[in-house]
Amino acid sequence: MNYRLLGNCGLRVSELCLGTMTFGTDWGWGADKASSQQIFDTFINAGGNFFDTANRYTNGTSEQWLGEFVKSDRHRYVVGTKYSLKDRVGDLNFSGNHKKNMVRSVDESLKRLNTEYVDVLWLHSWDFTTAVEEVMRGLDDLVRSGKVLHLGISNTPAWVISRANTLADWKGLNKFVAIQVEYSLIQRAPERDLLPMADEMGLSVTSWGGLGNGLLTAKYTEGQTGRLRENSPRFSEKNNAIALEVKNIAAELGVTASQLALAWIMQQQKPVIPIVGVRNVGQLQDNIKSLEVNLSSEILTRLNEASAIELGYPHDLLASNGSKGDLYSGLFDHLLF
Repeated sequence: MNYRLLGNCGLRVSELCLGTMTFGTDWGWGADKASSQQIFDTFINAGGNFFDTANRYTNGTSEQWLGEFVKSDRHRYVVGTKYSLKDRVGDLNFSGNHKKNMVRSVDESLKRLNTEYVDVLWLHSWDFTTAVEEVMRGLDDLVRSGKVLHLGISNTPAWVISRANTLADWKGLNKFVAIQVEYSLIQRAPERDLLPMADEMGLSVTSWGGLGNGLLTAKYTEGQTGRLRENSPRFSEKNNAIALEVKNIAAELGVTASQLALAWIMQQQKPVIPIVGVRNVGQLQDNIKSLEVNLSSEILTRLNEASAIELGYPHDLLASNGSKGDLYSGLFDHLLF
């Protein structure tokens, strides 16, 4: 396992992050405690030190068990948790981005994790009702209190994140150092704005859903069943074609479809840290082997072409020959970058 810097904060994290939403069977699926411990041990023995959880996952069991597992050597591990999603049904102030929920949620997460601080606090999803200024001031207070070391943000438009970090720069507040997005061969929408923004602003990118809810593992193309329902929109004609191409290329390379899908994420121009969530040690061992898969430019091109998306306006307009001719006086090809 190698390591990457998390944004510009200097924190060193493993190139794979272990997602622990599968720790606990409270939601009717997932791993029991003994299996979760084995998954944790396998990850750290492979050199992993980066963990992802949330207040909401398995009704708090995920945080509780992860806290127990890291307790023996707490300062070795980078633990990230999230706030924003509901802790109580029917009470509006037990969800959202606002400061009341923020402070309560973090305090309760710290109790479940049995730790004095979290290394990364992620805002889980943008609620479109709380002022950016309010969010950044509240998060800054948590960092200054010592309860949180670094800040991340997930499931939020690029314009919100860029505004938040610009405001934090202006006000001298702690900024987001990383973003978390859904990103895979069947979900490349972040390439429109989120990934270019992260590159421009020096933010690390972590990704969830790298296997497309199992669609990219080849199990569905082989007639197996999983969490996806038969009528799931994931089973679109395009997605099925992508999954089949991943399966075929994986067979050519002698690797599993899962390993190929994760390797593609990690070998983009700007490296992305996949969050891998598993229910048994075998799945984790398979995912870890993706670190050994080196994709040639030819293979990357095949995967990129099979999964290509339209970037849409204004990206397609600005990339057109007409725009380039107007913007660069017809000499774009002679400009050295």
